[in-house]
Amino acid sequence: MSYVVQSDALSKRYGDVLAVDDLTFTIEAGTITGFLGPNGAGKSTTLRMLLGLAKPTSGHAKVFGSPYDQLMTPALRIGAVLEATDFHPGRSGRDHLRTLSWAVGIPDARVDEVLSLVELHDAAKRRVKGYSLGMRQRLGLAAALLGNPDLLVLDEPANGLDPEGVRWLRDFLRDFASGGRTVLISSHVLAEIAQTVDRVLIINHGRLVTESTLDELTARVGGVVRVQSPQLDMLAEALQREGIVTTRSNDHALLAQGTTKERVGDVALLAGVAIHELVTEGSSLEEVFLDLTSAEAPK
Repeated sequence: MSYVVQSDALSKRYGDVLAVDDLTFTIEAGTITGFLGPNGAGKSTTLRMLLGLAKPTSGHAKVFGSPYDQLMTPALRIGAVLEATDFHPGRSGRDHLRTLSWAVGIPDARVDEVLSLVELHDAAKRRVKGYSLGMRQRLGLAAALLGNPDLLVLDEPANGLDPEGVRWLRDFLRDFASGGRTVLISSHVLAEIAQTVDRVLIINHGRLVTESTLDELTARVGGVVRVQSPQLDMLAEALQREGIVTTRSNDHALLAQGTTKERVGDVALLAGVAIHELVTEGSSLEEVFLDLTSAEAPK
């Protein structure tokens, strides 16, 4: 299988500090992956190595099958936002993007396109020093989108956004990935990640803690699948035959323990049972995160 992102035994040492320790993971096309870890876990260092901004001490980091510095026209394949402060305060938002577009041969027309995409067109002529943090986040995203990339790498993209902006970002990223493109998000805003991503990578002290789909992760640590159906008795019997424990809730739904909604849906389909609602409940991603990273604390 060809992966968009590959980290193979990746390590980075700064003097006596091992910032990233033998980190291996892969990311497939068309997915949104949340890259999680406490402060100092090694997330930013990993992203910098993926983007050719830091050299690994050992191991390899590849995007589209090659190290970043060996890609042809990487700016047209990968868009990245690692911080929202890399702007000349005296330039307008449009001039900032024009400077970047000229550097890689992108026509000016694309500048206005991305300003509209991130809903900054009305503020395009204002100087960046007058932008709020949320507006700067949007401008950084606009810069990442200039080359119409197949991969977006975003570090804390929701920082500074109001609730409406967070919802906009979530919808935008979903739409971006729906066409087969890929997103890697580093964040500590766990509740927001839970509503955005397909897969989760959690690291701590530079090491991989877990790599999983979101549903598998919550189910593994005590998640519950809630299902409503006009044929609950039939569904309960079918799930019991598969070794899945169920209980009834107060609102006449069935709660399936320690499984995923995909598995419950498959069992219902084979049993010929109609499903009216199927959602994952129980452990939040924040609870999972705290549980896993505390278990990985050094002795």
